[in-house]
Amino acid sequence: MELNNLKPAAGATKSGKRIARGQGSGRGGTSTRGHKGAKSRSGYKRKRNFEGGQMPLQMRLPKRGFNSPNRVEYVAFNLDRLQAISEKHGITEITPAALYAAGIIKKNDMVKVLADGELTSGLTVTAHAASAKAKEAVEKAGGSLTIS
Repeated sequence: MELNNLKPAAGATKSGKRIARGQGSGRGGTSTRGHKGAKSRSGYKRKRNFEGGQMPLQMRLPKRGFNSPNRVEYVAFNLDRLQAISEKHGITEITPAALYAAGIIKKNDMVKVLADGELTSGLTVTAHAASAKAKEAVEKAGGSLTIS
C-alpha cells in the first residue's frame, strides 16, 4: 500500500447535488431556492440584527441620555482607604505609580482623593484630582497632597 493508491472505503463518499443544470436534472428552474424573496436572489447575505423586515430591536428601544466623549473617569480613594493602603503595603508616599505597583489600580487609571474617613499619619499623596476637604484633611494630618 502506498499513498498514490489510497482510496476511501466503498460508500464513504457521495457526489454533491448538481443544481441549476436544467429541468431534466430535477433541480433546475429555481435551483432549490424557492420562489422570490431575499434568499432566492444572487448576492444574498443575512444582515446582523435583521429580523425579517420587522423593526429591529435596537430601533424599537428609546434612545435616552447623553454620553460625553470627553468624560474623565477617576478611581476614587477616600482618606481611610489611603490609610489602610499605607499600613498594609508600608508606604508613606502614595502615587498612581505606587498604587499600580501594588496592583490596586490599572496602568492608565486616574486617581481622585476624597475626604471620607480619617488619616492618622502624615502621607505624601500625589493624585490627578482631589476635593478641597481632602486636601485640607491631608495637610491637617501632617502630610502633603499634590495634584499632577
